[in-house]
Amino acid sequence: MAHPLLRMALRRARPGTGSSESFLGRRTAVQPLPIANLPSILAGIPWVLVGGLATRAYMPERITQDVDILIHAEHEWRARAALVAAGYRIEGEFSIGGFSVRGMAADEGAPPLDVLTSRAPWVEQALNQPGYDEAGLPVMPRPYLILLKLQAGHLRDLDDVQRMLRDTPPEERQAIRLLVARYAPDGVEDYDILVQLADIEFGAAP
Repeated sequence: MAHPLLRMALRRARPGTGSSESFLGRRTAVQPLPIANLPSILAGIPWVLVGGLATRAYMPERITQDVDILIHAEHEWRARAALVAAGYRIEGEFSIGGFSVRGMAADEGAPPLDVLTSRAPWVEQALNQPGYDEAGLPVMPRPYLILLKLQAGHLRDLDDVQRMLRDTPPEERQAIRLLVARYAPDGVEDYDILVQLADIEFGAAP
């Protein structure tokens, strides 16, 4: 069953009420990683940005305190060892898989880096075909990022999905729907409503 707030939004949506074309086309990478040399530390370990920071490759950037990356669970201990060897410390553990890393003394003002791990059947494929943001950092491919955000189901995540769908071509939208149907079938109705909302508020996808 669709999220009740999405049904309400669909009833109240009006054409052209979304953000302007010039704003929606903006791509920046203002917020840096809390660990600037992360690509060299994790050399040989596939990783991608996920969460709010990853969306800046597909929609206007929004500043967030959460900086999350995803790696395959089989690489977790290699990643831990590499970060500790580079002088960083493990701050916490996640029940869903993964850990939080805090920077060195010089980086105390920076947010922690959350390293999420997963053995989902699609993770390896997503890690092997990343997108890239304006800073050249690897980000979760849009179809899988949308899948993750639908599974999370928070209102901020659903809003992100709607904005990312604005620039998504019809063929990719259909591929995303198939992906959602396969791995999160209870999210298909929400996805369909978000597609409709994106087209109503921002105009049909190119």
